[in-house]
Amino acid sequence: MAMQLAESKAAQAALSLVKELQSMLVAELDLLPPSTAHGRFQEVEWLRAQGNFGGGQRFIATDSTLFNRASVNVSQVQYEKDPSKKLASASAISTIVHPRHPQAPSMHMHISWTEMKGGRGYWRMMGDLNPSIPNEQDRARFEAALLAGVGSSSLFEQGKKQGERYFYIPALGRHRGIAHFYLEDYASPDAEADRRLALALGSSIVKTYAAIVKDVLLRNTPISKDDQEKQLAYHSLYFLQVLTLDRGTTSGLLVHDENDKGILGSLPSYVDRKLLLSWVEKLPALQQILFRALIDALPETELALIDDEVKIRLAAVSRRFYQKHPEAQDLLARGDVVPPTQANHR
Repeated sequence: MAMQLAESKAAQAALSLVKELQSMLVAELDLLPPSTAHGRFQEVEWLRAQGNFGGGQRFIATDSTLFNRASVNVSQVQYEKDPSKKLASASAISTIVHPRHPQAPSMHMHISWTEMKGGRGYWRMMGDLNPSIPNEQDRARFEAALLAGVGSSSLFEQGKKQGERYFYIPALGRHRGIAHFYLEDYASPDAEADRRLALALGSSIVKTYAAIVKDVLLRNTPISKDDQEKQLAYHSLYFLQVLTLDRGTTSGLLVHDENDKGILGSLPSYVDRKLLLSWVEKLPALQQILFRALIDALPETELALIDDEVKIRLAAVSRRFYQKHPEAQDLLARGDVVPPTQANHR
């Protein structure tokens, strides 16, 4: 069945915008050294309610020599003809890139437009740099790109403050990354200016991130065992943050089960099971239940592979937990505003 997309002009413009960013990022990653005659990504389509309520396309990295894991997902879910829903449409790009080289940082970006029935709409804009081995020059460069993208020091500081709040991991007393930006429920009186802002921010993130990774690869620095251990430890921390704190991931899993592999496309290929177990008792009591169940869903090896089958198990564990303990959502990360994502889909 064909994917039925939103008819709203604002939603169509938003979908065009996020697709432009998707194409831009895939193209930049395809150009990273060493050059290749073939594309590094495979396109996968998924459907919401067999396409009746939209769906999406994600590009998954196939070059395992360059990427540990990379997924560039664009989606549009719409309920324009369903009178029971509050949401008219939501159009988004959500991407994570985990390079293979430990000195090349990971990057997450999410930019979305949500339109409610009645006409109100707002943007969600996130961008963060997540290195296994922190580099101050990369941090400064990425933050400069965020500032250039939003074009306003006050808006940059607002987004930085919310990002640092959202990506903080209380149990470990640290942030997920080294540069964070997050605007929630953003809408000015000038809708066209807001669209330009979203495109400028996304473009600046994409171009700067690709340049950072390219510079690391061109240095051709040998990878040490210590570097690999730091990367594995960081990927394990990423697993903890995404599956116990990330509100967007959790909301996506609770809204539907038709894109579990895409929603959990942010997870790295391997995590350290022993290290994960060492963190369990640092978490609040309720999250300990969830985290133990998530670890139990992993392969029973110290170096645990997260393949598509494991992602589906992890999604099921998370869904069952929050259905049984909805109060645990109060422990999820938040910025200044908590988006009513799940309520919008009811």
